[in-house]
Amino acid sequence: MAQKLALLGGPKAVTKDWAESVRWPIITSEDEKAVLEVLRSGDMSGTDVTKQFEQEFAEYHGVPYALAYCNGTASLLGAMFACGVGAGDEIICPSMTYWASALPCFSLGASVVFADCDPDTLNIKPDDIEHRITPRTKAIMVVHYCAYPAEMDAMMAIAERHGIKVIEDVSHAQGALYKGRLVGTIGHVSAMSLMSQKSLVAGEAGMLITSDKVLWERAVAFGHYARHSELTDPSLTPFKGLPLGGAKHRLNQLASALGRVQLRCYNERIEHVQNAMNYFWDLLEGCPGIKAHRPPKDSGSTMGGWYAAKGLYRADEIGGLDIAKYCEAVSAEGSSAGPGANTPLHLHPVLNDCDIYGHGQPTRNAFSDRDLRQPEGSLPVTESVPTTVFRIPHFRHLHKDIIEEHATAFRKVAENADQLL
Repeated sequence: MAQKLALLGGPKAVTKDWAESVRWPIITSEDEKAVLEVLRSGDMSGTDVTKQFEQEFAEYHGVPYALAYCNGTASLLGAMFACGVGAGDEIICPSMTYWASALPCFSLGASVVFADCDPDTLNIKPDDIEHRITPRTKAIMVVHYCAYPAEMDAMMAIAERHGIKVIEDVSHAQGALYKGRLVGTIGHVSAMSLMSQKSLVAGEAGMLITSDKVLWERAVAFGHYARHSELTDPSLTPFKGLPLGGAKHRLNQLASALGRVQLRCYNERIEHVQNAMNYFWDLLEGCPGIKAHRPPKDSGSTMGGWYAAKGLYRADEIGGLDIAKYCEAVSAEGSSAGPGANTPLHLHPVLNDCDIYGHGQPTRNAFSDRDLRQPEGSLPVTESVPTTVFRIPHFRHLHKDIIEEHATAFRKVAENADQLL
């Protein structure tokens, strides 16, 4: 039976206060105690607590090496340098991602070539990578976008064929599984943000992890000058004492203390998040026009903390209703929805027009022998995201009665879309 939409004067589907269902991060007295201990010690710029955090982070992932950073962007820059990315080199990266997955390469004199994404996973599409590889390509930046694990088997096979590195950007996906394996442990090196709204929180921080000692030492040499006593690589040891990148990437120990406590609680907390988000999408199974952005249940892959939760929109199933109107109607029901995701990087003026370092040409091309810019129409799936992807509430707690109201709101609008056409 048709239900009058709230946007048109009908009753709202969501009537309960849902602030607690999406509250994040979770800060307890244990977090406060750990941070206060460092604060009162006055040793915020030391390394003892940070090294403990690194060891525990490495153990959590089952890898031998971790290196903490002041933020996720710095960790991604460190990972690029570790992989040998330098002047005139190229990385391949998805355009549908946060800018820090790509722009740090400019600081190394390198450039970026963007690949298209898969319409269902929103991750970099393996079939769109190989034809973009040139002798200048040093690495593929694989982003587990919005917590959906990327196709790592395909990525590693491509990298092996061409002798290049795979960097995993795990900023959205800490604790997610790809076919039963933790993301971040499959590529040659991984880097990630641990800022205050990420699923794994350390205030403002980053982390690099790897099983390759050479890569770890290069990252140390680049931005952690105070840790140079730990270097053993003879290609690096003559330069001890000064950071090769002219940068100080050390993490302050207030963040390290917070991160240690958050890590201990993390698996339990993301289980709650997964239960809540899967419950939401299970309620919407078969709903016309919308589709879950999550791996198949029998794949062995999971969404970790489900950062930046999204849904997939299929307008043709509900009469061609504009995604913006759909989201407006859902929000009118008392929930929250919005079209799109990140702005495609390949179309941004910084990637096409900006002469950042004064080379007399766009920095994207400054060290290249060809024009690397990719115009509108070059990455059609990525460019379609504003009409095919929408934001949904990011439930962190399994409050079934509240989640049911929100699922009702999304279904109500989809099943009564004719009222808006």
